[in-house]
Amino acid sequence: MADLREDPYPDVYIGGGFSDPVSSSSDPARSGSGPSDPARSGSGPSDPARSGSGPSDPARSGSGPASAPDTDGRPPGRLRRLRGRGDRLGPGLGRDRILSVFAVVVGLVTVCHSLVPNSPGSLGSLFETVLPWTGLAVPVLLLAALLRRSVSAVVATLLLGAVWSAMFAAPYFGGRSDAEPNLTVVTHNVGAANSDPAATARTLLAADPDLVALEEVTDEALPVYRKVLDRRLGHRVHIGTVALWSRFPITESRRVTIDPGWSRSLRAQVRGPNGPLAVYVVHLPSVRVGASGFAIARRDETLAALDRAVDQERQKKVLLLGDLNGATTDRSLAPLTSRLKPVKDEAGTGFGFSWPAAFPIARIDHILTRGVTPTDAWTLPATASDHRPVAADLKA
Repeated sequence: MADLREDPYPDVYIGGGFSDPVSSSSDPARSGSGPSDPARSGSGPSDPARSGSGPSDPARSGSGPASAPDTDGRPPGRLRRLRGRGDRLGPGLGRDRILSVFAVVVGLVTVCHSLVPNSPGSLGSLFETVLPWTGLAVPVLLLAALLRRSVSAVVATLLLGAVWSAMFAAPYFGGRSDAEPNLTVVTHNVGAANSDPAATARTLLAADPDLVALEEVTDEALPVYRKVLDRRLGHRVHIGTVALWSRFPITESRRVTIDPGWSRSLRAQVRGPNGPLAVYVVHLPSVRVGASGFAIARRDETLAALDRAVDQERQKKVLLLGDLNGATTDRSLAPLTSRLKPVKDEAGTGFGFSWPAAFPIARIDHILTRGVTPTDAWTLPATASDHRPVAADLKA
């Protein structure tokens, strides 16, 4: 009897059993359509070795187990190969689907960020504060999709990239106005714990500013700032922990009461190059991320009061300089940014992130304007503060 392991015709699974592929070929010697061979035909004398009436051979009989193992205990060759392909295909398709769905979800929440609920924990405002960082998902997902060779995941990721570009490419690449600037302004939260206020002031003067607004100015550091800044900017007003230095005369100044518990906002009227300017210097309360979420309640209260003060401003040309402890993409700043335009949205390149100084992830220090034309905006080098200074050129 031939050794079945050396059978040149491997078993093929068909329905409930296995058959020899040669038996279904066109060879008349093996096909039932040719002249019958009594040695093989059921009409001739039966050969117990081949007849179904004799002892059955499980290697060839259809009555044997449907998944009879090979000698090594594994399923027969073709069935084993089919199963292997299914095992590889199924999980792969699942991972491809996950990549595609994730890209679609990121795109939807980026476009519809205003629908992200702000309760509990003000999660909507927290997400909007770092909204530009959703762009990092594009290269990561694209690389994963290419490694998986998934067309659907690549398409979904490219759509995400298009959505992100439509929202952020213009402010990132920015541009400059054709107008000739006549005013340079700088604002900086110098930090109450600043270890080198003199060097900080020199960094600000390197921008050759006409106006310098400072926040978190302590009584101990104020004389140092005055010693450096007064040499170039001869007009100054200081109220609480905020201060303004100007190259142009300051004709009036007063405290703006937006937070009764703190004195860290002022309004000054400056005789600018082409007429009076109303200049606000503001430091809004800090925000924190903790177990209860994004704590912004006190900031939002003072933000609403600041918005009312700006709404009552009658001067046509208005500048607002300071630390607002929030990004302009944060929905809480929308009432204010509907009245005053962030210079970063109209001029300059890059996102201009200002906090934290070591590795900025958000722009919370701002220059907002009304009635003037921004021509450029940029971020100055880091100082001893935990914020970076921001600057802008204006046509006022």
